[in-house]
Amino acid sequence: MTKRHFIPLILALGAEAFAVVAGAAQTAAKWTTDGVLEMMDKSAKDFRTLTADIENVKYTAVVQDTSTETGQIFVRRDQKMRIEFTKPEARTILRTGDSLFLYNPKLNRVEEYDLGKNRAMVDQYIRLGFGTKSEDLKKSYVVTVTGEEELDHRKTAVVELTPKSDQIRSQITRIQMWIDEASWLPMQQKIFESGSGDYILFHYTSMMKNLKINDSRFKQDWPKNASHEKPHA
Repeated sequence: MTKRHFIPLILALGAEAFAVVAGAAQTAAKWTTDGVLEMMDKSAKDFRTLTADIENVKYTAVVQDTSTETGQIFVRRDQKMRIEFTKPEARTILRTGDSLFLYNPKLNRVEEYDLGKNRAMVDQYIRLGFGTKSEDLKKSYVVTVTGEEELDHRKTAVVELTPKSDQIRSQITRIQMWIDEASWLPMQQKIFESGSGDYILFHYTSMMKNLKINDSRFKQDWPKNASHEKPHA
């Protein structure tokens, strides 16, 4: 998958927080990297579902532009995910197994992507920290705890991930995660693109773990007359 297709696909899968959050004061880490990963593993063991409000901010450095979307995210451990963005414009992102759908109601158009051999790579970002085992993180990244910050009045451990793969590093230089020290789930993720100064920031609020999410939430429920495209990856 080329950067031209990979980066927009990752952009489609996200949510974010703002400059006031990104600039929060960071204190020295009381947690070791192994200690944080151990707590995340304990949280991952019983992870089944997650629902949350999501905010997606994309910063484009060359024009110093920030765009923001808000909506809700629904994640299930059996490779199902749905994001319903409602503002500023409605759009739906649906992932079931190897299929990823992007629905734009304004255009009445569905784009379908076959994740195929790229599934593992895309999963690193779609489910980053949500039920992810530390052994999987360490296979793909150099993992470092850089400090602690208060986010949404909650104490978080700040974890930095540096991709080990040259292919990934040519697209993504590093990822930061703000891990809630109560639930050990990510409250925020920041993905830095290579060579541009651009980043994507995902911010989750009102998180609820292990509520039942019915199969109907993951149905392809857009109009039957919507145009259907399969862009080449």
